[in-house]
Amino acid sequence: MAHPEAARETLPQRGSGQLSTAIPLALLFTGLIVYASLFPFSDWSWPSHLAWQEILRLPMPPWRDRFDMVANLLGYAPLGMLIYLAGVRSHLRWPLAWILAAGSASLLSYTMEVTQQFLPGRFPSLLDWLLNTAGAVLGATLGGALQALRLIDRWQATRERWFWRRSRGALVLLPLWPVGLLFPVPLPLGLGPSWSRMQDQLVDWLLDVPWAQGLLEWVSDIPVPQDRLPEPVEALGTALGLLVPCLLAYSITRPGWRRVVVGLGLAALGLATTTLSAALNFGPVHALSWVTPGVVPALQLGGALALLALPAPQRLAAALGMVALALQLVIVVQAPSDPYFAMSLQAWEQGRFIRFHGLAKWVGWLWPLAVLAWLGLRVASSERMPPLVRR
Repeated sequence: MAHPEAARETLPQRGSGQLSTAIPLALLFTGLIVYASLFPFSDWSWPSHLAWQEILRLPMPPWRDRFDMVANLLGYAPLGMLIYLAGVRSHLRWPLAWILAAGSASLLSYTMEVTQQFLPGRFPSLLDWLLNTAGAVLGATLGGALQALRLIDRWQATRERWFWRRSRGALVLLPLWPVGLLFPVPLPLGLGPSWSRMQDQLVDWLLDVPWAQGLLEWVSDIPVPQDRLPEPVEALGTALGLLVPCLLAYSITRPGWRRVVVGLGLAALGLATTTLSAALNFGPVHALSWVTPGVVPALQLGGALALLALPAPQRLAAALGMVALALQLVIVVQAPSDPYFAMSLQAWEQGRFIRFHGLAKWVGWLWPLAVLAWLGLRVASSERMPPLVRR
């Protein structure tokens, strides 16, 4: 009979210099909140009608909007939970971690509300601060409940059995994928900037820069794609949009049934998020308007490619992900602004999603570049996962 120690799975030791994923996620979520709170970062001015003491005093708004109230309450809950988890994973006792989570999130909210005094069009609100604080308290309490149920330890054990030891970057990027999908994309699941939108952004940046007028003329003269891409090319772009996050996950996940679970979960998340985006833009009745006859075979192709890549070693999966992502970016850049895309953008830019417009747009534009950089580092790393040794 084998010695009992030989039956144990060979895993990295806890606390062996491995930083909790909750720490970068908390920092990233803080940055997202700052961006959403202060967007569009323009026309700053000193509120001359207020004394400096009044600037620090938040007024109670005379109106109530249910959507804004729910968004302010729920928006800070993930931050409170992430800060709490980061605290306990950094060996803080739970009361200190709870106070840190609730207090720091509340301070961030107050700072954002006061800073909005200097932004025309943004209205500081005592109600928003109270709702944000309540959301942070709710999130920190939820984190405490997860710890009491030992779900944090179970997640750590699962991470050690399922993922590469240095998987933190990919585990941060994967939850950001659906955030980018919420912003209207030129192709279903096609993250990245189309040239038509990128050109508009560059022109907007360079318009009032005197020394960059030559560059402005050069950018403006580059033709914008007008003709719709051939259907096979559009289908390939959508298929790659499904394949890339799967390959990113494969690059940190052990081959076998674990990859099947992760791949199916990502596919379901991507489809659900795209459906949610259509529902938010056009109403629940049109939630599936993005599922055109050409999209279905494209999703089937992406699923088949993800299935074929299941046995690939982790570094090979990362290399394949880089190739797939580069090809998808080439396709998305050339995609024209079709009527559906234009209507979706109008709904975001003129509707209640204006606060999240810039945030979701930049996540959708920069996510492929961040993934490309991380996959390059994964290919360059020669470290292998330790094998799981059983009886």
